[in-house]
Amino acid sequence: MRIAIGGIAVECCSFSPLPTRLDDITRLRGDELHAEYPFLPSLPEAEYVPLIRGRATPGGPVERSAYEQIKQEFLDKLREGGPWDGVYLDMHGALYVLGMEDAEGDWTASVREVVGEDCMISASYDLHGNVSPRVMANVDLLTAYRTAPHRDVTETRERACRLLVHCLMHDVHPNKVFIPVPLLLPGEKAMTTAEPAGSLYARIPEVIEAYDLLDVSILVGYAWVDEPRATACVITLGEDAGKAQQAAEELARDYWSRREGFRFGMPTGTVDACIEQAQALPEKPVFISDAGDNITGGGIGDVPYCLDRLLAHGITNCLYAGIVDAAAVAVCFDVGTGAEVSLSLGGKLDTTHGTPFEVVATVLKLDDTLTTNRHAIIDVQGIQVILTERRTAFTTAAQFDQLGIDPRTYELVVIKLGYLFPEIAPMAQHALLALSPGAIDPAVENLPYEHVKHPIFPLDREMTWHP
Repeated sequence: MRIAIGGIAVECCSFSPLPTRLDDITRLRGDELHAEYPFLPSLPEAEYVPLIRGRATPGGPVERSAYEQIKQEFLDKLREGGPWDGVYLDMHGALYVLGMEDAEGDWTASVREVVGEDCMISASYDLHGNVSPRVMANVDLLTAYRTAPHRDVTETRERACRLLVHCLMHDVHPNKVFIPVPLLLPGEKAMTTAEPAGSLYARIPEVIEAYDLLDVSILVGYAWVDEPRATACVITLGEDAGKAQQAAEELARDYWSRREGFRFGMPTGTVDACIEQAQALPEKPVFISDAGDNITGGGIGDVPYCLDRLLAHGITNCLYAGIVDAAAVAVCFDVGTGAEVSLSLGGKLDTTHGTPFEVVATVLKLDDTLTTNRHAIIDVQGIQVILTERRTAFTTAAQFDQLGIDPRTYELVVIKLGYLFPEIAPMAQHALLALSPGAIDPAVENLPYEHVKHPIFPLDREMTWHP
């Protein structure tokens, strides 16, 4: 068996004014891509051939030329390296390309055109991906993450490959059932560590066993894109078409019945309310998520509103991670550690939700370990602010370790995330979600949708639906 591996994974907010360009997308090829799949030696013997995969920090729409260049390289390698028994597409599902609707639909259709109908295609998705009929028409298998915050990325990739190899070895052509469930949910309302998503996702193994299925996926979808495919869904794969249909309908009904229960998985309020609540809590540190400017959801990362409010409340012993501002970082490197400097912070990339914020700061530390993304740590009236040259989401302990920072030593940490990532969450005694300004407004009812498919909950709250 010969199996090609590749794909593109960029989570794109269509409401962001900052495009994702080719230079923003990391392209992995050959051995570098092969290293992303450490489970391959444990799979049944086959020739697994990594071609190219593009990935980027979640952001704004991908420029059409960037998408076409990566897609064309993948298709060229498919043509040159064929024939193939199978293709594994390592995707995300929330790709938005300027001037194109349903980018993953275009990608999968293009792959199908190259490899033909006899080649089996398997795809893995983030559960925050949006699935379309066109995607389902062109892949034979699709499986998605089952955890949010995500703890099963490698497990999902392995499952997609094992399903593919199983079907190829046993000549299985699974029946696919795809049921869109009309829900627009921000990820922070569908954390699998909280209800009602937790018990819904816990049903997946029991439904697979009860209906003798190959796989079941429940997707939350990605709400910050203005496309008709933006919705939750259920997907079942099975050899028995009737059982696959029955299971999908049962799960879709269950999903829909829980719609009013999807609430933020952490205490939520305005920025000011969260700061006041953090001050009142005895256990420290308290983490506040600057959710409207959440970089991991596609936010830009330079809205300085939270810094403004922290100073207004007289907060000290606080870490703010962080603000992307290449110009401010350059000034800090010019003046050096220990210097006092006037800076105009943020509001340069996302001019819709913020304006530059004037501060007088002391430069505490400079870090050029990453030559393409230098960091500066400054002190602004007792608030330590991490400045970065490029959009940077602080999701791992190693990022803070590199800067010599221990977030646990502060009373308050404000971080440009939504829910806290698995390595960050244990640092917090309490975690609050601030409904701050930015492109990633967690209150999806406020977003200027024009193309989502109606009726959809919660935009059309009184609607009725059944699968």
